[in-house]
Amino acid sequence: MSSLRNAIPRRAHKERAQPEARKKFGLLEKHKDYVVRAKAYHRKEEIIGKLREKAAFRNPDEFYFKMINSRTVGGVHRPKPEANKYTEEELLLLKNKDMGYILQSIQSNKKKIEKLSSTLHELDTKRPNKHVYFAEDREEAKEIQSRIGECSNMPGFDSIPSRIKKKTASSYRELEERKQRLQKLEKLCGEMALQKELKKPGRKRKLREDEMVSPTSQPVYKWRAQRKR
Repeated sequence: MSSLRNAIPRRAHKERAQPEARKKFGLLEKHKDYVVRAKAYHRKEEIIGKLREKAAFRNPDEFYFKMINSRTVGGVHRPKPEANKYTEEELLLLKNKDMGYILQSIQSNKKKIEKLSSTLHELDTKRPNKHVYFAEDREEAKEIQSRIGECSNMPGFDSIPSRIKKKTASSYRELEERKQRLQKLEKLCGEMALQKELKKPGRKRKLREDEMVSPTSQPVYKWRAQRKR
């Protein structure tokens, strides 16, 4: 009987909408909306109660260093900026480590680009047939020509399935993205090398465009000559 009762189509009961006279109050709140609102209200009440309890039992002699090493910005505690946390030698060492990581990434990208380039090299271009055949007589020459015609009728790149074409296109896209990433990494490595050199001691100045032998968009510095022992 239960299966027969479920087979009979039933009326779809719709939720009651907000009456026309109360449209100004927005959507009519359902029970599930009330449950969410009530849970949020009680959760906030519990948090406020715990904070009041902490404030009531607070020790007036309590002290820890973050009280003087942080400040409140918009109701949120922010620690003081640590400008002189590292010395010049430590900052130079950190720069060297960062440059080592970037150089490692450059080498890895170069290897992957070479591997992809060798895999995709002239994949979609038809290679010219430069093979030379020698025949004893005309019959053997005709046989070789017919064999060459059969080989030339083999399926080319145009008849490759679309699935393989999609993979090839995605590989070419990956190759282009890796080349762009390599250019960005090389540019970043050059900038970091320049910043590392600027951190070293010695008097230096930035050259003007008319002083450069080959003007570039990148800044060029000249160090004052120093006598070395």
